[in-house]
Amino acid sequence: MILFASGRTDIPAFYSEWLMKRIREGFVLVRNPYYKEQVTRYRLTPDVVDCLVFCTKNPAPLLPYIDELKKSGLGLYFFVTITPYASDVEPQVPAKEAVMETFAALSAQVGKAAVCWRYDPIFIDSTYTVSAHIRAFRTMAETLAPTTDRCIISFIDLYEKTKRNFPELREVSEVDQRFLAQAFSSIGRETGIQIESCAEKLDLSDYGIQSGACISRTCIEGATGIRLLPHIAAHPLRKHCACLPTHDIGAYNSCPHLCRYCYANYDARLVAKNHALHDPDSPFLLGGALPGDVIHDARQQSFRDTQLLLL
Repeated sequence: MILFASGRTDIPAFYSEWLMKRIREGFVLVRNPYYKEQVTRYRLTPDVVDCLVFCTKNPAPLLPYIDELKKSGLGLYFFVTITPYASDVEPQVPAKEAVMETFAALSAQVGKAAVCWRYDPIFIDSTYTVSAHIRAFRTMAETLAPTTDRCIISFIDLYEKTKRNFPELREVSEVDQRFLAQAFSSIGRETGIQIESCAEKLDLSDYGIQSGACISRTCIEGATGIRLLPHIAAHPLRKHCACLPTHDIGAYNSCPHLCRYCYANYDARLVAKNHALHDPDSPFLLGGALPGDVIHDARQQSFRDTQLLLL
């Protein structure tokens, strides 16, 4: 099993202490985001969890725990999102230079194969023009090249929450997508970083950018050193997605980064309210047990292939 920490909120940036307490206790309780009384109990043990996948804009708070995480026996894979957007778009994200330094420190601890740079979502406006993106991407790629060999890009999707919080946002035209893909691919070849797209309907393979699976067999096996069962197939999280099946232990409307394009936050007031409910000692990310809760144990099974290969 692969657990995702998380596509719903930034656990490393804001909830690292809680996560480590959960790992030490060996389980976590996760509310169904649509049926609140339905609660799933996941074991956080290496016999059933093959990899813990992180998605973050600031892994710095988790760095002091990396040695402990490695000793836990859980496989680790990190997506670190670094974009060119300033505080007008990403109000609470640390300075990009600081995040890139943290990226390098993380890579040094877990290895290049376990750290992936995300440059997404990409949108175009009068400030963040096509040429501005190309300049920023080159600078970041040259800085990050010694610490990763993989970059995932994606273009903005206008979810309803995104349109509500960022109404002036527009989809990136096909012409601009192709131009950026060609430029990014060229920069990737120069710096030794493989560029892949994420859940994009537009085929960019002519520019050397394959439609990648963010959480793929190749990346999980490379990061963990294990071999996955051959029958484990993709389980799309959204249209055009090719990722392996994961289970998310986060919660929506709880990320204080408050990025304007975020699909996982509804509004800042709700985020503040939910964040105030957080208790590092609770098995829940937000709050605790409630009357009427129905807790069931997740059906967890390792994806590890333990059969010996015949040479």
